[in-house]
Amino acid sequence: MKYLHLVWANLRRRRLRSLLTVLSILVAFILYGLLSATNKGFNAGVDLAGNDRLVTIHKVSLIQPLPVSYQSRIETLEGVDAVTYSNWFGGIYQDPKNFFPQMAVDPAPFLDLYPEYVLSPEELEAWKADRTGAVVGRALAEKFGWKVGDRIPIQGTIYRNQETGGLWEFNLVGLYEAGTKDADETQFLFRYDYLNEGMGGSLGVVGWYIVRIADPDQAPQIAEAIDSTFANSPAETKTTTEKAFGQAFAQQVGNTAAIIRAVLAAVFFTILLVVGNTMAQSVRERTNELAVLKAMGFSNGRVMALVLAESCLLALVGGALGLLVAAILIQPVGKALSGFLPVFYMPPKDMAIGIAIVLLLGLVTGVPPALQAMRLQVADALRRA
Repeated sequence: MKYLHLVWANLRRRRLRSLLTVLSILVAFILYGLLSATNKGFNAGVDLAGNDRLVTIHKVSLIQPLPVSYQSRIETLEGVDAVTYSNWFGGIYQDPKNFFPQMAVDPAPFLDLYPEYVLSPEELEAWKADRTGAVVGRALAEKFGWKVGDRIPIQGTIYRNQETGGLWEFNLVGLYEAGTKDADETQFLFRYDYLNEGMGGSLGVVGWYIVRIADPDQAPQIAEAIDSTFANSPAETKTTTEKAFGQAFAQQVGNTAAIIRAVLAAVFFTILLVVGNTMAQSVRERTNELAVLKAMGFSNGRVMALVLAESCLLALVGGALGLLVAAILIQPVGKALSGFLPVFYMPPKDMAIGIAIVLLLGLVTGVPPALQAMRLQVADALRRA
């Protein structure tokens, strides 16, 4: 820009004020980036949910188990493509604070229904060949320093091994990777038949069923058919789409998206006032100088553009630095929160929205003082000076 040096000179005139304004904007956008990642963490399971997957749980509560015999009956229903199950284990590794999801599953069908968990064919075969085998997400393995071949002891809390008095030992046979950024790399997956054998071979129940359907448009009808099949039985079911199940689970914490939007709205409204006041004060201090520029031949539009450029530059420097710092902080913060929020990143959409907010902030705070500068009458301004 031809007159960029004038914009810089005006910002440097009150260096402390400009610095504090930039820092205020920077902090606001750091907060924006971290809260965007937090919101993504709470809703990653919902975003990852497949349109062709249903979840069947006990009608009373998720913690109530379902008979393992339900699988064969669900498989016979029209529109059902595949069925598998999962069972929460809930053991302790070394310390109760070391929380991570532990699930007993049927290896091949589970990975077939969840292609976002990528395991090599060799590791899958090793898992199928080892009754005590387990696979874990790469992020979880890095957290505890595990590697393939390690023997991992976990103390059972819900399920106590009849032979060892509660201690379960697993051979780590593979590390799965996330096929998408929303996939959870902190899970510990092991074979259900090992759990069943450790409980004396008569467990006979699973936590929930995952059902893949041929036509996602038929999800309501198939869900109703599943629940009708087990109506009036000792273990009635409730079937929903995986997305609806994830949303219901996330909302138990609260409407995080609404809370985060409210916090950000309050922050940006405050920043709007701060930057707007800074620009208004800056223009008031330079009334005579703006009049001199007009007397020298600067048009009203050019004077207005100079003030707008100053406002946009303030917002751009603070906002860009804030988004950059947020992007740098997300990785260490995400690692610290991995036990609670395994997925933690700022989606590209939120980054684009952040850039748009930067530009909007510069324009909104710059327009009123820019209009004031444009309408300034040379004679009146010099008289006041």
